[in-house]
Amino acid sequence: MDKIDKKLITLLQQNARMPLKALAEKVFLSSPAVSARIERLEREGIISGYEAKVNQLAIGYHITAFINLEVAPEQKPDFYPFIKACTNVIECNCVTGTYSMLLKVAFASTVQLDTFIGQLQKYGRTSTQIVFSTPVEHRGIDVNVDPMDSIPTSE
Repeated sequence: MDKIDKKLITLLQQNARMPLKALAEKVFLSSPAVSARIERLEREGIISGYEAKVNQLAIGYHITAFINLEVAPEQKPDFYPFIKACTNVIECNCVTGTYSMLLKVAFASTVQLDTFIGQLQKYGRTSTQIVFSTPVEHRGIDVNVDPMDSIPTSE
């Protein structure tokens, strides 16, 4: 991956709908050359997809929460299909620590969240944190930083 690839990735992370012509102008290449690079990045799995960023509040999802769930290994074959079918689950991560799963969910109300937590408890113990605010929203990876040198420094 060279500097042009990194610039393209950065631009696409900021706006995945940026026209090919605009991308080409920003990296000083022709549109066909940029198209070929993007296709290669997709083929190599570096770009794995594109998505629209949706304002959850604007469509009625007023509650965002993180749920820690302790799922026993023998329950995972039942749990995975269940959680994949839950449309309010934004993310489900298998993690280390006391809890084996970390879920990010969105609901219209705390009543709906409470009902969902009740459904989850058949798989194990839960601990829930409701989000008050999000000072850093989802953002892309800074491809210009070496992953081995990306430890933050305090100044």
